Amino acid sequence: MSPSYAGEMQLVLISGLSGSGKSIALNVLEDAGYYCIDNLPAKLVNETIDYLTQNKYRQLAISVDARSGDSYQHLPSLIEDLRKRLHVRLLFLEAKTETLVRRFSETRRRHPLSNDDITLPDAIALERDRLDDVAQLAHRIDTSDLSANTLRCWIRDMMALESAKLTLLFTSFGFKHGIPLDADLVFDVRCLPNPHYDPVLRPQTGRDAAVIKFLAASPDVAEMLADIQQYVHKWLPCFVRDNRAYLTVAIGCTGGQHRSVYLTEQLAAYFKAEVQTLVRHRELS
Repeated sequence: MSPSYAGEMQLVLISGLSGSGKSIALNVLEDAGYYCIDNLPAKLVNETIDYLTQNKYRQLAISVDARSGDSYQHLPSLIEDLRKRLHVRLLFLEAKTETLVRRFSETRRRHPLSNDDITLPDAIALERDRLDDVAQLAHRIDTSDLSANTLRCWIRDMMALESAKLTLLFTSFGFKHGIPLDADLVFDVRCLPNPHYDPVLRPQTGRDAAVIKFLAASPDVAEMLADIQQYVHKWLPCFVRDNRAYLTVAIGCTGGQHRSVYLTEQLAAYFKAEVQTLVRHRELS
């Protein structure tokens, strides 16, 4: 698909751990009309942008990661400079170490930092450490439990939003599957009444009418919801002043099917009128 030529340059920088899904994200952007470049050395980003701008390209996606070598350490300062003159979105994809090990084993690919003297888990740990400074600046996506199709959908949803505004992302999860790596705020709602123990409600989710009715009738659930709303509402302006592009609020129950899903939906509905919101249900995806 040909890139758009109207308006100011729109730049998406994609980074993250090897095996976390960066190629999938880049393919989504290419399908959306972005001129895409994979594995560009960080030191070439500026001159590439200048060249493409002169040639009237207006949508550009660049993947930059640990394969850039020593030049990657300059990426945080480069991003700061780019944001002064361009609309820049920075996406960072990551996953749990055990997930990455499994993916490399299944594909039989070699990790870019691995060699005869370093194991695959150690190579992943080294890469995670090297990329940490960039991860702190980006909107992070934990792909550990995502199918390729779900990741594609999440990327499309994000790109449909206005890049100049903060996006409040509410995600539900189950503690038994681990806390999402990309969460900024985490709320534990396992103390609330659990529909799982009702045989009728067990196979349903927090989006089904019977579960909604069950949870809405609980004073504890209502109080928890109000407390989380108040906390996020109070501190949201601080995150806006901090120039955050995304704030991810994770709501966790035991299995990620009922209580966390219900509260996530309620919170998103509450904040939708005042800020851009996205909803994700990790265990339902």
